[in-house]
Amino acid sequence: MSIQPATKTISTKAAARDGLLAGGAACAPRSPQPARDLPAFTPALAREMAPLYEKVRHVVTPMEWPHYAPLVKAINELKVKRNAVILAHNYMTPEIFHCVGDFRGDSLQLAKEAAKTEADVIVQAGVHFMAETSKILCPDKTVLIPDPKAGCSLAESITAEDVRMLREAYPGVPIVTYVNTSAAVKAECDICCTSANAVKVVESLGAPRVIMVPDEFLAKYVQTQTKVEIIAWKGHCEVHERFTAEELLAYREADPGTRIIAHPECPPEVIEVADFTGSTAGMINWVKSNRPRKVVLVTECSMSSNVAAEVPDVEFVRPCNLCPHMKRMVNLKI
Repeated sequence: MSIQPATKTISTKAAARDGLLAGGAACAPRSPQPARDLPAFTPALAREMAPLYEKVRHVVTPMEWPHYAPLVKAINELKVKRNAVILAHNYMTPEIFHCVGDFRGDSLQLAKEAAKTEADVIVQAGVHFMAETSKILCPDKTVLIPDPKAGCSLAESITAEDVRMLREAYPGVPIVTYVNTSAAVKAECDICCTSANAVKVVESLGAPRVIMVPDEFLAKYVQTQTKVEIIAWKGHCEVHERFTAEELLAYREADPGTRIIAHPECPPEVIEVADFTGSTAGMINWVKSNRPRKVVLVTECSMSSNVAAEVPDVEFVRPCNLCPHMKRMVNLKI
């Protein structure tokens, strides 16, 4: 069962009015900052940056690296000066993920790692709800997001008011929220889950039925794994919802040895044709453990590039659905 959202989006300005950007929850420069003076890409700088380029040479061309290298050097020096760390989500481009990220992974994993550091400043190379999650787990640290307009179609598909409406419509039914939601929505729900532990969290409540928000497809996937009745909110990730079973079957038909690895935010018909379904961490671990000859990661395109940098022996087929919000994160803004 799915519930149509009453409200589709919430703007950054509205989030600010609701206090989501206030009180140090997650901040960004109030006005555009001038570019710093960057070092020239000299032979000396090329030699200095060679170890970092070695990490990404499989996915970053020699023509691109002279543009990235001075920015990477400036960022890494500034981190030391400001006692800062950068949390790089799996959907960051390789020059961010591998070359400036101090911690790399999915959103909750990054926030938990940040809470263990002694850094004064946390820079979230991801989207807004991730910065909020980091601030929740790091209340005494300054948490920055380089672009406050880096939103999320899934997180913005539901508001705190929507959750209160669900409480009224389904009294006594517990509400499980995916971690990909705003802090305001999390505060209204009973428990949070990730794509990796969603089934376990649902069953831990001991209830015959639960409401899952906001991802309809994750909820439908969980329903295939449990006897608990799932009432789903009708929110979607604009990256994962665009994949189709037809396009994936075409890859497999062209090369029967191609393995298809899907994220549970994908539509059910996509998951049905996949060889493996799992969280971002689960997908990465599957590829590293199984080392298929050719693989399609049915998720945001940059994750394929980041994994490919670590397993150059695996050929990645890239349907290349990009997240426009994640792609607001560029080294110059960081």
